[in-house]
Amino acid sequence: MHFIVLGYDGKDEKALERRMSVREEHLKKGKELLDMGKWLYAAGMLDEEGKMIGSMIVCDFASKKDLEKEWLNTEAYVVGNVWEKIKIINAQVPPFLLKNNSNYGIK
Repeated sequence: MHFIVLGYDGKDEKALERRMSVREEHLKKGKELLDMGKWLYAAGMLDEEGKMIGSMIVCDFASKKDLEKEWLNTEAYVVGNVWEKIKIINAQVPPFLLKNNSNYGIK
């Protein structure tokens, strides 16, 4: 099941400092999840001035409960209080964008 996770950073003066203090841990776990096929795509979200305001991840987990258990509950940006608000949206990724298309009859 595909999801879009939007993590919105806090807006206080220490928000960027918190983000940077756990960024390497976040990226390391993201790479692991990408290699496992759990993360499909990710990007930082920027405001009009190019300032980081959050993150967007398109991911693939069996359920929302599994997404939370296998990743979000231990996500560095969650544990480190970087993301102030998190929105999880059910999604449908087109088969041609998937790394492993064998389940979709695509060669």
